[in-house]
Amino acid sequence: MLHHLSIDIETYSPEDLKKTGLYRYAMHPDFAVLLLAYSMNRQPVQVVDLAQGERLPAWLPEALQDPNVLRHAYNAAFEWFCLNRAGLVTPLQQWRCTMMHGLYCGYTIGLGPTGEAMGIPQDRRKLSTGKSLITTFCKPCKPAKSNGMRTRTLPHHEPEKWQLFKTYCAQDVVAEMDILRRLSAFPVPESEQRLWELDCLMNAHGVAVDGELVASALHCSSVTTFDLMEEARALSGLDNPNSGPQLKKWLEDALEDKEDQEIDLPDVTKATVKTLLGRVTDDNIRRMLEIRQELAKTSVKKYAAMQAAVCADGRVRGLLQHYGANRTGRWAGRLVQVQNLPQNHLEPLEAARRYVCARDLEAVRLVYGNVPNTLSQLIRTALVPSPGCEFLVADYSAIEARVIAWLAMEQWRMDVFATHGKIYEASASQMFGVPIDEIKKGSPLRQKGKVAELALGYQGGPGALIKMGALDQGLTEEELPDIVRRWREANRRIVGLWAMLERGAVAAVKEGIPAQVNRCIIFARESDQATGQDFMTIQLPSGRKLFYARPKVEKGEYDRDQLSYWGMDQSTKKWSQMPTYGGRLVENCVQAIARDCLAEAMQRVVAAGYRVVFHVHDELVIEAPVGTQLEPVLELMGQPVPWAQGLLLRADGYKCEFYRKD
Repeated sequence: MLHHLSIDIETYSPEDLKKTGLYRYAMHPDFAVLLLAYSMNRQPVQVVDLAQGERLPAWLPEALQDPNVLRHAYNAAFEWFCLNRAGLVTPLQQWRCTMMHGLYCGYTIGLGPTGEAMGIPQDRRKLSTGKSLITTFCKPCKPAKSNGMRTRTLPHHEPEKWQLFKTYCAQDVVAEMDILRRLSAFPVPESEQRLWELDCLMNAHGVAVDGELVASALHCSSVTTFDLMEEARALSGLDNPNSGPQLKKWLEDALEDKEDQEIDLPDVTKATVKTLLGRVTDDNIRRMLEIRQELAKTSVKKYAAMQAAVCADGRVRGLLQHYGANRTGRWAGRLVQVQNLPQNHLEPLEAARRYVCARDLEAVRLVYGNVPNTLSQLIRTALVPSPGCEFLVADYSAIEARVIAWLAMEQWRMDVFATHGKIYEASASQMFGVPIDEIKKGSPLRQKGKVAELALGYQGGPGALIKMGALDQGLTEEELPDIVRRWREANRRIVGLWAMLERGAVAAVKEGIPAQVNRCIIFARESDQATGQDFMTIQLPSGRKLFYARPKVEKGEYDRDQLSYWGMDQSTKKWSQMPTYGGRLVENCVQAIARDCLAEAMQRVVAAGYRVVFHVHDELVIEAPVGTQLEPVLELMGQPVPWAQGLLLRADGYKCEFYRKD
């Protein structure tokens, strides 16, 4: 018989959890577990005051190892790692993460926000007093005469607050159990549980950081920023040339005095500065704009993030958040944000690293011209393999294009992937009726095919082309509607897929009857009257489901059915009602299926004995002994997926002595 143990802990560490992440935080010598709240089989919550010498009940350490006891926690990776660090050995396999369960079911991250989104009664939610209590007891304090010059607040310093802190800890268990109860009718698949475990182990292992490069890059950035600020002050007379309002006023005045006075200046954002550089002629104005661009290279802040998060052994851990990209289940970046690293195009890249490590700014300027841009392009290379190892980098080729072709059964596209794989050229050939052999790399037709492929698969129009950079790549606004029309005519089955998914979703929500689309997508309305949970679900070919909370169909524009659901609005960051449509549903399904393919490949690669240290989008980064062959990894990734018969996958890759883009 399985038992269920719900746990929440409160901890102390001198490290800043938000900046350093879980692993450096918990690996500090002064780390300690202060409180442990628990409930076995939904019995009343008990709190063990470890900070004041209370001992755990004798059965609890045994329960933390018992395979017949499932351990539940919100963000269970935290409890699992921290308890092990504190000497309470507890294997990962029996832990169940209620946060991941909520994310799987379409809810947002955070114990408090999730409870609010679910409509849990206030008395069973996370207490709002927690933030100030955590600041008081879980972090160092600044010495002052008023606190006796102490560096840490202990229970006896604030006894009333400490009692409230214990209540707060217990209430977290209550809130977690209530969320779990409401989600229990919608279980996480066992395959997803195993993937969560793999993710925890990968994050705990981490990846090595080139500390010398990081420290030198920060030094070079500091010196360069000082020099640029001094140059900008001399040019403009401004106290703070990096201030947006100050710079905007100076530019407006300067433009009025020059031949460029007709130029509009709404702001000094990246896009506006780039546009202005293409139009102004005055040398001083141009140089101020160039300095603005260089000072705005925020990507160099990732070096500081690495330095803050790296552990004593030189490895950075916790780079990825399983199910962090809500809805599709894709991973999200954390700390260093490896999902959003600048590309590198410097040649030779190795020399750039040597110059920066030597802090030779003159050589960097002489060879590469721009120090901030050089530092930005070297960020990837700060992630390095362990001594005696190298990286094997393997990624899926055009996986979203392959998945949407397979899902829509667009045969000509599948034929492309079964042969030469040149989807941009083939798309342009279909769109403009030109033999594919006449469309070469760099030709205008290929450019049109490429931007159309990147922008139009999910029901986008001219606006999507512009967002994808069509105008920056030499296309004119006038020709964009024709590109949209031609692409849709060449991809009628994909256009049909948008409509089919929308009809299937609307039918499932309105009628409550499951609707199957094509061969592998199933829409359904799933509800639990006892807890008030109500979802539209999309079952993917892998068996995993996408959840859309509180779905609704109303009459919209032109008296058409308009589907909406409740979710996290990425622009407002608020839980709100959000409309959706066929193209967006196709996007969700395609990206989710691509994610499941990567998950399948990662598990296959790990089972074969390889060590995946992190992954980025559709790319695996493997740490292996020098001389390890890459081809077996590519073969493993390219093998057919059991639940996606006919989906043609291909992986490309390379080996490197530091992380880079090939």
